[in-house]
Amino acid sequence: MIEGLTFNTLAIVASETERAQEAAWVLAKAVDWVPLDEAEGVVVVGGDGFMLQTLHQMLDAGRVIPAYGINLGTVGFLMNRYQNGHRLFERVNSARGFAFSPLKMEAIKHDGSSETAFAINEVSLLRETRQTAKIEVTVNDRVRIPELACDGVLLSTPAGSTAYNFSANGPILPIDSQLFALTPISPFRPRRWRGAILPHRTQVTLRILDPGKRPVSATADFHEVRDVPEVVVRQAEGRGVRLLFDPEHNLEQRILDEQFAAE
Repeated sequence: MIEGLTFNTLAIVASETERAQEAAWVLAKAVDWVPLDEAEGVVVVGGDGFMLQTLHQMLDAGRVIPAYGINLGTVGFLMNRYQNGHRLFERVNSARGFAFSPLKMEAIKHDGSSETAFAINEVSLLRETRQTAKIEVTVNDRVRIPELACDGVLLSTPAGSTAYNFSANGPILPIDSQLFALTPISPFRPRRWRGAILPHRTQVTLRILDPGKRPVSATADFHEVRDVPEVVVRQAEGRGVRLLFDPEHNLEQRILDEQFAAE
């Protein structure tokens, strides 16, 4: 958690949904906004998906500023409650900041070239055909599983551990844990392996066995690379993401609550 963040200039971005656009029109009158490239922080109006899209755009641009989300979507796990712009500037300046380290995916192609993408939630590998994927799992240059037969496997950040990772029966990670969750998707062999919790500085290499017969795609959040023979995933150094939450929006408590949810 980051304390003591203050902002003199803010930018605003909004998703294309009707609700978000209407809210942005109301909020436009509440603050003297500046362009995104001149702002110290950004107010993101929409849902969790649009927040991830905005963070990715900043990561790709090489300038990531703190983001305060206003929920006009569905779940709003990464967002704050919409309050019609009342004292918005004061709310942003009194918000609590949480820092996240995204993942860096390097997808190695058959010709030896590579494609790089960042993931705030997770990097996932999935079989492309009816054939079961067979993947060699290496952690820090040591082969841990010579052959994982499965539908796929994913590496999740704490921020993404309540999403796809949890649906695949992976663990929910405390937001400040500095851990990653390595979770198999519908594993067949080894049947008893249910994944691992890894330190945040771990490097994971996933090599596809028999990629011609059993092709696999790799996805870092929204960015997909098809038919990859090997993927290397590690923490993205120097590209921290910061989210801002109202004091009453206790992200740590919400993540803890998810671990005891009955439905």
